[in-house]
Amino acid sequence: MDWFMDHMIRPLAIAGAALVLYFALGWVIGPLLRRLVAQSMQGEDEVEIKKRADTLVSVMLITLRITLVAVAVFMIIAEAGVNIGPAIAGFGVAGVAIGFGAQSLVKDVIGGLFVIIENQYRVGDVVQLAGIAGIVEQVSLRRTVLRDLDGIQHIIPNGETGVASNYTKGWSRVNLDISVAYGEDLDRVIEVMNRVGKELAEDEFWGSKIVTPPQVLRVNKLGDSGIDIKMLGDTKPIEQWAVMGELRLRIKRTFDAEGIEIPWPHTKLYFGNWPAAEISRGPDEVAAAKAQEPELREVSPHQETKEVLPPEAEE
Repeated sequence: MDWFMDHMIRPLAIAGAALVLYFALGWVIGPLLRRLVAQSMQGEDEVEIKKRADTLVSVMLITLRITLVAVAVFMIIAEAGVNIGPAIAGFGVAGVAIGFGAQSLVKDVIGGLFVIIENQYRVGDVVQLAGIAGIVEQVSLRRTVLRDLDGIQHIIPNGETGVASNYTKGWSRVNLDISVAYGEDLDRVIEVMNRVGKELAEDEFWGSKIVTPPQVLRVNKLGDSGIDIKMLGDTKPIEQWAVMGELRLRIKRTFDAEGIEIPWPHTKLYFGNWPAAEISRGPDEVAAAKAQEPELREVSPHQETKEVLPPEAEE
């Protein structure tokens, strides 16, 4: 009994105290960090505040709990009568050796520190890291865990992320190119598209997701088969894809109702060989040759075409 009192009470007390602190950290650190983050990000969107707080709480709890367990183990060993001085020195030498041999691990940890300190991305953001795009499920000092649109989980070391592209930090953007036929009145088309964007922003459900209504920016491209018109608008974080889907749906319905044509690729077929002969003929000769050739036809990819030979070839 005396041996137990002399040798086991203190180690058990240390283990019990460490266990209580282990769970107490979760009860204290979480609410404390969330309150501090909310104060430092006053005026910002609640979703952004929650993302930042969740990321910091996750990293801080893991770090503090690992440190607590390591300290408790060393204290228990010391209470057992083992001289931990040489062990600590040995761990120091081993740490240096491991540092040289595991430079990538050190690089990952340093990269993770900068991710957290600079607030590059948070849990819940949609980002692209190392060429992989997905939603952030977990951030630690060593790695970032992404889940892509196919449901695949990607574990990326923080030292290998390269350029980090955050699609949902602060706000997001609708960026659409809508194509219309060359025969359409562009002023009318732009008025219709702006009206659709305004109606979407005034909708009770979709309006809560939109910061600025989607509006036409410019005529963006004169394409092979149609004219591309660019629309831009700002949304709340991660809502841009849902808003763009609804905007496309409403534009298609409105174009159908207004009789505005959305083009498809067209191909011009020349029956005969006069285009090649234009190189060596004058304007009058080309005009006369055209008058004698079969007419020019325009077809779409949806139509079946057959090769037609010139009359001289059929003979």
